[in-house]
Amino acid sequence: MDPRFQLIETIDEEKLEALKAEGPRFGARTSAPWNQVFRVVFFPDRIYHAQYLNATRSPRYQYNVTEVRGRADFIVMKAEVYLDGNYLCNALRFEYRAGRLIEQTRERGRRLCNEVLAWVELEHEDASLNAGLRRYVKLFLDETVNCYQVEIWETLETPETSSHSFKVLDMMGLHKPITVVPGFRPALRELKKIHSVKASFREGELDRPLNYRINDPGEDNDYSRSHQEPNSRWPNANENTVLDRYYAVDFQRAYVRDARKITPVLYQNAMMESTSADYRHNAPPVEGEMDGSKNVMGMRWIIQRQLGGTIVYFHEVEIPPGAVEGTHQHVGSEELYYFTEGAGIAYVGDGDDPEVDATYPLVKEDPEIYLVGVRKCREVPVKPGMTIFTKSGGIHGVRNPANNTQPLKFVAFGYHSS
Repeated sequence: MDPRFQLIETIDEEKLEALKAEGPRFGARTSAPWNQVFRVVFFPDRIYHAQYLNATRSPRYQYNVTEVRGRADFIVMKAEVYLDGNYLCNALRFEYRAGRLIEQTRERGRRLCNEVLAWVELEHEDASLNAGLRRYVKLFLDETVNCYQVEIWETLETPETSSHSFKVLDMMGLHKPITVVPGFRPALRELKKIHSVKASFREGELDRPLNYRINDPGEDNDYSRSHQEPNSRWPNANENTVLDRYYAVDFQRAYVRDARKITPVLYQNAMMESTSADYRHNAPPVEGEMDGSKNVMGMRWIIQRQLGGTIVYFHEVEIPPGAVEGTHQHVGSEELYYFTEGAGIAYVGDGDDPEVDATYPLVKEDPEIYLVGVRKCREVPVKPGMTIFTKSGGIHGVRNPANNTQPLKFVAFGYHSS
């Protein structure tokens, strides 16, 4: 028998046969040279499962990981736990890389200790359970996987004829890496029906090893996370920015949307200093109108919080004739523009792309870069099919000349690269 399955002989026969069939087939099919890229793109969860999980310090335990979702530094894993080949319980594993929180504590003159606190909210299909699915959970630094982590099991009780391995028992209990949250138990019992997890993180209450109380803890709520909604048709309306202030992990598996039916959020003088030559000082916007003479453009926010990893948004930008998306610099983030309609001019930072420098002229009047100052840029004509990929440190902006008759449209991906 394949040694992978020697410890799970008593699992439901149908599931066991499916696992046996899947393992070798997956390995054989993805090891072919022409499939290597698909192994990386389409099967990262399966590759990830080879990593160390808490109870695997003993060969008596095995995890069947059913879903993995991530959001920047935060990962949530759904799993079944087996003990001596028998199903024991369901579990959630949280992992947090703490990049932002490490910086927050450093700014306060401290180092992040071996424990962090997470405020966790689970959302279940059974709405009657949700009131009990909110609480603080402690995460512990695990140098093996280089992150803070905790596993919340449905139960730590074993069948009467069995007991936990001594190699794992010291990890179990209240405020331990393997723990139980009684209020989460009804939701864990129906693991598939947990459809989202929200979390924010902060330092622990005591600074180790001195044990003095921390009164100004560093916090990480996904960079003060917010999203955009067309709650008002006035450009730059405050109510269009909705503050979330948490990492959101969504277990929905597909989103099908017609972007043409999404109402755009309107912006006047977007990403532009008031001292910029393109800034419209005496042009009050009109409700619901994209107007180049007033420098009002629109963004259809197609997908935002639902994106995993470090991706922040996928949206369509519409710039009417005469309007400008302010030229700006990306630091610690990257953005991809793909132009779909119309024609216009893109500004690309001088020195950012050698081919652009060799092909296109400098902008006659150096543009003022949002929050940075005046910088030299190249002027690049754009049309449908053109792509601009701006990496960290790069500069870009877009203009639809006033003598055009059609709006200029492009789709944009934005994501953290640091």
